[in-house]
Amino acid sequence: MDDSQAWLEIMVSCDAELAESISEVFSRYVTHGVVTETEVKYDDAEETLLDYGPVKVMGYIAYDGQIEATKQKIESALGHLRLIQPIPQPIYRKIEDQNWMESWKKFYNPVLIGEKLLILPPWIENPNPERLAIKIDPSLAFGTGMHPTTQMCLSLAEPFLHPGINVIDIGCGSGILSIAAAKLGATRVLAVDVDRTSVETTLSNAIKNEVGSAIETGAGSVEEIINGDFSIQHAPVVMINILAPVIIRLFDDGLANLVEDDGYLIVSGILDYYEDEIQSVVKSYGFELIGQRMIKDWVGLAFHKHPKSNLITQ
Repeated sequence: MDDSQAWLEIMVSCDAELAESISEVFSRYVTHGVVTETEVKYDDAEETLLDYGPVKVMGYIAYDGQIEATKQKIESALGHLRLIQPIPQPIYRKIEDQNWMESWKKFYNPVLIGEKLLILPPWIENPNPERLAIKIDPSLAFGTGMHPTTQMCLSLAEPFLHPGINVIDIGCGSGILSIAAAKLGATRVLAVDVDRTSVETTLSNAIKNEVGSAIETGAGSVEEIINGDFSIQHAPVVMINILAPVIIRLFDDGLANLVEDDGYLIVSGILDYYEDEIQSVVKSYGFELIGQRMIKDWVGLAFHKHPKSNLITQ
């Protein structure tokens, strides 16, 4: 396909919670992937996120004889989403004779996380060589590091990711959390997901980031780890970036037992109205809340597991 042609840009401005669903709709019809653009404010002194602005979800379709039919399909799919919750009307803009790849890439800038990490697309050279760069292709449908839950999980976990430790990443997605752990010196990282595509993507991204030898990937979750399907059954740091109801269910499966005594559990993907319930469940298993991040209605939490805790067993 000729990249130097006319394109129709379709854009919806929404909150972070809706961005993933709208991106999925766009991905069915657009060419060369979906673009998300977000404004993030930082506390320069603490290098932490202060606010997370609206997300612009953008896709580009070739301006050809099928343009009207494609627009109707997209609007019909968005109409189905509106039955669940309000979605703004899409905005269309014709772009004449753009080189697609260059126009697409300009939307992506490095994202600073915590004190040591940096997320950037593969085509950008690291502008902060003192930071450890995690290169993730933003054309992926998930796990690009742009979502607040991923950023909160990374910033909460970073202080506990020391050289020489083992780490478990439940629901690894693109592998961004596992790659960060390996870059920070973890000897062995177990990255699991129930979705086999996520497992394959994690392995591919780990190799691209030159940490493939440190990351073990596999299809599964808590039960498979406990059953000994992988080389690691527990670790001093366990990370999980999944929606709150899934986290609660995984405690019934034995999630608490994956965290070594005196270890740390980092959970993210929590909408604020689930926070109290999550805290109550996690504390009942012998954990203490030691850290919290919040970006709009998303919450990330860090817990410490007391040595020789009297865990609830199921």
